[in-house]
Amino acid sequence: MPSISTTIDRLKRMKLPLANGHALPGSGRLTHLDDFGSNPGNLTGLVHVPDALPARSPLVVVLHGCTQNAASYDSGSGWSALADEFGFAVLFPEQQRTNNASLCFNWFTPEDTRRGGGEPQSIRQMVAAMVERHDIDPQRVFVTGLSAGGAMTSVMLATYPDVFAGGAIIAGLPYGVASGVPQALERMRGHGHDEAALGKQVRRASSHKGPWPTVAVWHGTADSTVDQLNGALSVAQWADVHGVGDPASETRDGSETHRTWANAKGKVVLEEHVIDGLGHGTPIAAAGPEASGTPGPYMLEAGISSTYRIAASWGIVPATAPARRKPALAARPARPEPAVAAPLAARQRGPAAVINEALRSAGLMPR
Repeated sequence: MPSISTTIDRLKRMKLPLANGHALPGSGRLTHLDDFGSNPGNLTGLVHVPDALPARSPLVVVLHGCTQNAASYDSGSGWSALADEFGFAVLFPEQQRTNNASLCFNWFTPEDTRRGGGEPQSIRQMVAAMVERHDIDPQRVFVTGLSAGGAMTSVMLATYPDVFAGGAIIAGLPYGVASGVPQALERMRGHGHDEAALGKQVRRASSHKGPWPTVAVWHGTADSTVDQLNGALSVAQWADVHGVGDPASETRDGSETHRTWANAKGKVVLEEHVIDGLGHGTPIAAAGPEASGTPGPYMLEAGISSTYRIAASWGIVPATAPARRKPALAARPARPEPAVAAPLAARQRGPAAVINEALRSAGLMPR
């Protein structure tokens, strides 16, 4: 059992820091998706659809991390600008504070981790609306996310494997490993996992019998918020589901180790990207042919563009970035949102109040 101080520290880390006293500015490139269904998870949907989008184009679903919103994650990752350049649509489901005070997707609550209900059903309804309204190719729908958004990516791949052709989990967790706040905190630390049950959790999440989505897992070795073990276990979970054993290939390029697993037909169905020294966040490259996004809190300059490489693995951008392409940098608005006032000093309250405030700050307890 972790100490109170350890638990509080972990809770605080779930709330992303602010840049220079202000929230990370948004991209200002997104529009609202209205009337997409019953929305049982009470989420907001924002989208970017390039002008003159060709028929049967791909769709990428992007899930932000805690304290972020759709626009700020787009600004940091560059997804909408990449969509303009290469011709695909982007959908950003967005959490609301009425669901989670820190804007985390609720990947650890039973009602939000099952098919046909809660937040997964809301996201599924958004996808259906995009497919219908913009003539999206339903065979080329993909999902990715960071941290809590990465954990919710695991949820979507497990509960709706018939909807997604592929997914990319960034600094996230495997599906089905937590039911409630205490378990969520322990799993983030890399404790208490039932490794033998990982594949079974995915197979129990739906009646789907395959083919399964391809999966890429990205994690940094210096992640102190979501332990790197969670990345390795996400790989193990999907290796079990896909029925693959040893990696088909392993390469090392600078700080990155890249492993792939192939099925019996030789198709790569699973990838792992481990980046030495990377903390908790989305790896981006602000320069070079793959450049996409803008560095900021939890959008980490690594000289490696996860946005571009994820899109390339799905076949929606060229495998090798064109030498003269311009960096996909999303525009920022002139005025960022004001920061939220800090809570009272812990020394002014008793232990129970300290723990409760930490839970509220992390979005794990109602205010």
